[in-house]
Amino acid sequence: MSLALLNPEIQKFITANLDANSTELAFQKNSFPNIDWKDIINQITTKQKAKDKLPTWYSTENIIYPSKISLEQTSSELTAIYKSSLVSGDSLIDLTGGFGVDDFYFSKTIQHVTHCEINEELSKIVTHNFNLFNLKNCNCIVGNSQQILEDLNQKLDWIYIDPSRRNDTKGKVFMLKDCSPNVPELMDFYFNYSSNILIKTAPILDISAGILELKNVKEIHVVAVENEVKELLWILEKGCNNAIKIKAINILKNNTETYFSSIPETVLQVNYDFPKKYLYEPNSAIMKSGLFNSVATTFKIDKLHKNSQLYTSSTLIDFPGRIFEIVSIHPYNKNEMKTLLENKKANITIRNFPETVENIRKKWKIKDGGNTYCFFTTDKNDSKIVLLCNKLK
Repeated sequence: MSLALLNPEIQKFITANLDANSTELAFQKNSFPNIDWKDIINQITTKQKAKDKLPTWYSTENIIYPSKISLEQTSSELTAIYKSSLVSGDSLIDLTGGFGVDDFYFSKTIQHVTHCEINEELSKIVTHNFNLFNLKNCNCIVGNSQQILEDLNQKLDWIYIDPSRRNDTKGKVFMLKDCSPNVPELMDFYFNYSSNILIKTAPILDISAGILELKNVKEIHVVAVENEVKELLWILEKGCNNAIKIKAINILKNNTETYFSSIPETVLQVNYDFPKKYLYEPNSAIMKSGLFNSVATTFKIDKLHKNSQLYTSSTLIDFPGRIFEIVSIHPYNKNEMKTLLENKKANITIRNFPETVENIRKKWKIKDGGNTYCFFTTDKNDSKIVLLCNKLK
């Protein structure tokens, strides 16, 4: 970390150029010959990205930012705040510290936090920033996390891990064993130091595959922000063999949609029916969680088809996802489509349907937008249907 970046004139320059195009800036003459121009451009680029993702860092003077990729890989403040609500106690060690956003919020609910980072430069940046925040209960250690655990040799309330995919796994199916650290291989080692482990993984990890790789999984939290799944959180408890509780969280601007179940999907009896007055589409967190039967039984609503993941009811209910009023129901055929939608404007969603949105738009010359919402799906008799709807939520 170059302390020269803290020069008041450089900080002033960074602030003044936060709306500038970094590519164009790169071709300008370096106004500060004592420091690498690329480092200054990186500070501008990363601070631009931090504005929405890390508003606390963005609004604090003299923050030093890491490389672009480190900032992209870090948790947002919204998801870090959520993670901090899952842990409590005296001690937590973060084995993959990174830019330290999670640890900043862990320090609000844990008495002593240890930030481990193998990259010395990044550890120095985090130490500097934590000092700016006057964070007294978080200790930054440089080195291999496995060795650090052995050296500390103490029982901890929590271990937190955010494993990253190794470079040689491009194109492969995402498996935890292909990440660093290799959590499945090290599980017994970790449980020597804590009975509680919190793991963050990318949303592309298949939940069923993760359950097979890990052991003693107590809870899985699927976390979305504004209906985009950002991360999966795995809570492991030593010796736990209970039914896994799966929780779907969609963090919105004005509220948070939360849904959970600990009942295996296979034991739930679901009712299937034709479309009624209202149509429900689960939010992205529920879609990722796979709690489709549980949703039907909890809210006492019917599914349109085993594979459609759309629900219906005669009376309106509050629901964690999009809600529509069904205006009309049509069989999917040439005559119906020509009358209904050809050369018109509509929002299109497909669920359990053999054609793509792009193909449907092209075939029937449907323009995007407007107030009409069309669901192309399959009913309980395996018939292809089109639902014309008004959006209520």
